[in-house]
Amino acid sequence: MAELTGLADDRALLGRTSTAERVSDILRSRIAEGYFPPGTRLSEDSIGGALGVSRNTLREAFRLLTHERLLVHELNRGVFVRVLTIDDVEDIYRTRSLVECAVVRGLGEPPFAVDGLAGAVAEGQRAADGGDWKGVSTANIHFHRELVALAGSARTDELMRSVFAELRLAFHVVASPRRLHEPYLARNRQIHKTLEAGERDEAERLLATYLADSLEGLVEVYGRRVADAAQRTG
Repeated sequence: MAELTGLADDRALLGRTSTAERVSDILRSRIAEGYFPPGTRLSEDSIGGALGVSRNTLREAFRLLTHERLLVHELNRGVFVRVLTIDDVEDIYRTRSLVECAVVRGLGEPPFAVDGLAGAVAEGQRAADGGDWKGVSTANIHFHRELVALAGSARTDELMRSVFAELRLAFHVVASPRRLHEPYLARNRQIHKTLEAGERDEAERLLATYLADSLEGLVEVYGRRVADAAQRTG
């Protein structure tokens, strides 16, 4: 599997101090990058072999990620990447709005260090030019991660790492990634340019509208998915 080949490449990140925390960091990143879609069963043997870690270490990593609501343990079946509900999506966006808007509001006086935002915007445009809409989604998450990083807070960065990983799980239900992500290329660029110009209040307004529109779109997709599932089982 391509996912396991990628994990084997991550093995060097463990160094000589292989710990459950380091393994969970790798798996969280892989979930955030879209390598493990919702509902995927995570094999202890395959992943442990790819990373070169013990079963106990891997189980502890799974436990940590279950606590972060990224994985779920099903009795007698194993560990799976979690499938989100509409309530989950709404809560993710509630958290995003509270944190991301507060970060922008608290930036202080310009100029702001927006090079990371510029890099994420360019990354997204390159992916779009190549028709890589999964890559556009990843670049979008990178943009918001860089936005949060403007706060200069390790605790906020850590909190939002899990939130952004959960967000990627939500994106997997979208039948047309291009339709979802393409409009936000321009909106990311606009927020970047607004912050580059030192217009913090306008950037916060743009961001709040952005997040509200994104939530509305995802909730609509989830609503259709729930209705379709009910029709199939009805």
